[in-house]
Amino acid sequence: MGEALRINQKTGLKGTINIPGDKSISHRSVMFSSLAKSPVRIKNFLYAQDCLSTVSCMRALGAKIENDNEDLLVQGQGLNGLQEPEDILDAGNSGTTLRLLMGILAAQPFYSAFTGDASLRKRPMGRVITPLTKMGAKITARRQSRFLPLSIAPVDKLTGIHYNMPMASAQVKSAVLLAGMFTEGSTTVTEPYVSRDHTEKMFETFGVKLNRSGTSVTINHVNELTAPEVIDVPGDISSAAFWLVAASIIPGSELTLSNVGINQTRTGILDVLKQMGANIKIINERWSGKEPVADILVKSAELAGVSIEAEIIPRLVDEIPVLTVAAMFAKGETRISGAEELRVKETDRIKAIATEFTKMGGVITETADGLIIQGSADVKSAACYSYHDHRIAMALAIAGAAGQGVEIQQPDCVDISYPNFYETLDRLNS
Repeated sequence: MGEALRINQKTGLKGTINIPGDKSISHRSVMFSSLAKSPVRIKNFLYAQDCLSTVSCMRALGAKIENDNEDLLVQGQGLNGLQEPEDILDAGNSGTTLRLLMGILAAQPFYSAFTGDASLRKRPMGRVITPLTKMGAKITARRQSRFLPLSIAPVDKLTGIHYNMPMASAQVKSAVLLAGMFTEGSTTVTEPYVSRDHTEKMFETFGVKLNRSGTSVTINHVNELTAPEVIDVPGDISSAAFWLVAASIIPGSELTLSNVGINQTRTGILDVLKQMGANIKIINERWSGKEPVADILVKSAELAGVSIEAEIIPRLVDEIPVLTVAAMFAKGETRISGAEELRVKETDRIKAIATEFTKMGGVITETADGLIIQGSADVKSAACYSYHDHRIAMALAIAGAAGQGVEIQQPDCVDISYPNFYETLDRLNS
């Protein structure tokens, strides 16, 4: 793709988009299948860098994983069949790979160690290490046990805990629940707000009963996982979000997004866009295993600014970069608060959004935990930097397509979650 990519202004976007497989579910489908004994065929798996990091790590831990045309075939070794890796596990850019596997490997009777790319090595791991250590895990990491590389020493057993999470986080919750499978007692996680629940649904898919009460979820000791023959991964609503915003703000647009996961812990983007006045219809609702799926029809509309507060943030945290683009083209002011987690993503997304979209003419104020965006911006062409962050790069592309174009430096990071994103954008306007 080269060092920079030019995105030109687009007119009405038309067509149908098959949304690539959900990144969160793709990760979990490989991990759970690797912990079962019978083979699993995974359809619509997301062949992107992050998910392939999980595949690489699970292979290093003894799972047999092969490609069969577009499907992924996984033959696990059972819940207690993981093997000590011969080398350091590399999670690449994937926080999901790292944090969920920390939960699984914390309970193993063998040594393991992790590293990652430059971005992941800057992301703090203390909030995962803290509850796992309370359970008896032996984890050592760099700089006050917060950063990669880290190592996990063998343990005889873990102890179940009740962990009150200081902030809602699906990755932390998942790590604790996965470790909880291997404890003799029960393990409970309580969140201030419910974060995405793909791990809980994957447990159910593999025959594990969880107990839910309010924002708490409890798991008891698990003897084995019962694998389904097939997992059909829904399309990723976080990827669909870019087209939802693009079609809303580019006049004359009408897009149909196929096979989109509409898990209610992920549909904050739909709620907020509808509140802003977007013309969105959910059609052909159905199920893919335990996950709800639908097609989404979106047409251009006049948007208005809204207030996005802490309670809904766990349901749309990954969509805030592109929601900022929607807010720039809306009438009035949009305020985003309670989103301090964005500062420890692939980059400090709050700072990156304020810096880069201001270059394009956005009137954006950075706050400690969010952003204030003045709408009806005169969105100009500019040269902008992606910070090697896939969601920043794609949001910049949508802003450029709706405005007067953009030049994106370091555009290839979209391969982390949506390898054919730019080609899809070109096709819609050809």
